[in-house]
Amino acid sequence: MAEDAKAARGVCLVVGVGDGLGSALAKAFAAEGHTVCMTRRARNLADLKTVEAQIRAAGGVAHAYGVDARSEDEMAALFETIEREVGPLEVVVFNIGANVRFGIRETTARVFTKVWEMACFAGFLAGREAARVMVPRGRGTILFTGATASVRGRDGFAAFASAKHGLRAVAQSMARELGPLGIHVAHVVIDGAVDGVFIRSNRDDVDDLLADDAILRPEDIAKSYVALSQQPRSAWTHELDVRPWKEAW
Repeated sequence: MAEDAKAARGVCLVVGVGDGLGSALAKAFAAEGHTVCMTRRARNLADLKTVEAQIRAAGGVAHAYGVDARSEDEMAALFETIEREVGPLEVVVFNIGANVRFGIRETTARVFTKVWEMACFAGFLAGREAARVMVPRGRGTILFTGATASVRGRDGFAAFASAKHGLRAVAQSMARELGPLGIHVAHVVIDGAVDGVFIRSNRDDVDDLLADDAILRPEDIAKSYVALSQQPRSAWTHELDVRPWKEAW
């Protein structure tokens, strides 16, 4: 890719970068020539700095920020800082999960509220701030990471499913409102287990599943996000589901 084409990609912000999909998303957009900004809670900033170093070692440009995505003030300040010090945001990806399992009788108000704040309210804040900077320019892409729970509630996932259903609704409302203004909004339903620390700590057959392409690879999911961000506006996708070929659905 020519240097001038790379520079034209602009800034991509990934909200919620951990060891799995978030890291893969940041690296994929950086490889496409985006200057990548990444967030994680301040207490985990050291881990995020590792991802930043990996992107830079590969020739990309990355910036790590310790931010509580549930804080309206911190999110507003983040977008203002990026726009002022890094450049115009062309892509914003909200990627916070909050996948926890509690039976309905064991789900406390604190658990329910915290999951909603992380998986839904924080997504609203990210989407709103993205819209505020993108609409005046008449361009931009806003992507939300969903899950099986976005479209189907399961036993033990009342908090998570309600939050992910809510995030999907936010994405749908934003797509209808912002699409005619030139902003592409899409929601990605990730239906299946994703390779990473969480799944490896709960299963001992991950390598076998990977060998059979029966589990989602973060780097493969990331390709779909990049493709969404590059779609021509004559054929925008507003919801995309990705799953392994053997996943029951």
